[in-house]
Amino acid sequence: MSDERPHPRQMVRYAFYRADPAWRGLADEERAAARKELAELIVDWRERIPMLRAYSTVGMRGDADMMLWSAAKTLEEIRDLETQIRSTALGRYLDTPHSFLAMTKRSQYEDRLDPTTREKLQVKPGRAKYLFIYPFVKTRGWYLLPFEERQKMMDAHIEIGHRYPTVKLNTTYSFGLDDQEFVVAFETDSPEDFLDLVMALRETRSSEFTLRDTPIFSCVAGEPADVLETLG
Repeated sequence: MSDERPHPRQMVRYAFYRADPAWRGLADEERAAARKELAELIVDWRERIPMLRAYSTVGMRGDADMMLWSAAKTLEEIRDLETQIRSTALGRYLDTPHSFLAMTKRSQYEDRLDPTTREKLQVKPGRAKYLFIYPFVKTRGWYLLPFEERQKMMDAHIEIGHRYPTVKLNTTYSFGLDDQEFVVAFETDSPEDFLDLVMALRETRSSEFTLRDTPIFSCVAGEPADVLETLG
C-alpha cells in the first residue's frame, strides 16, 4: 500500500511559459475562449494544492511571457498540473523555456538567529506586486570551508537583508532535484529596494563563492485571467 501521509516539506516549481507566435494569429474569439479555459484550470488547481500564483513576464524577458509559482505535496501533483495545462487549447501553444524545481527546507544558517525558520517548510507568499527569481549555485569551495566560517559570512549576508524590510526572501533548495542548488524568489512592492539590496550583497565576502545566479526573472503578479490577457 502506498504511503499517503502528507510530507512536511513542499515541492516547489517555478514554471516559465512562452506563447508561440502562431497564437497571436488566431481569431479573437478563439484566443478568448482558450484564455478562459486555462484561467479556470489554474483557479481550480488553487483548491487542490497548497499554493499556486500567476505572474506576467511580458516586457520583462524576451524568452518568457508568464510564470506559474506552485507549491505541492508531491512530484505527482506538479506533473499532473503541467499535464493538464498542456492539454488545454492554449497549452498547445505554450513552450516552457525555463522551469526550476525545488523543495522547502529549514536554513542551517538562520535557525539559530530566527526561531520562525521552522515555518519555512511551507511557502507562505505575501501580496507584493513583484517577484524577482533566479537559480543559484555556489562554488564547491564554499562547502569545504568550516561551518563556523560560513556562518560568519552568512551572518553578514543576513544582516544586510534585514536592512531592506520591504523585500521578502523565499529560498528553496534544489540539491539533487534540478541543475541549480537553490532557487531564490524575492517579493516586494519596491523594485528599487530590491536593486539596492542586490548591489549591497555583491560587497559581502560570501559573494566570492557564487558560481552562478542567472538567469534573473522580473515578474508582475496578477490574477490568472489578467496574466493570460497579457499574452495578446
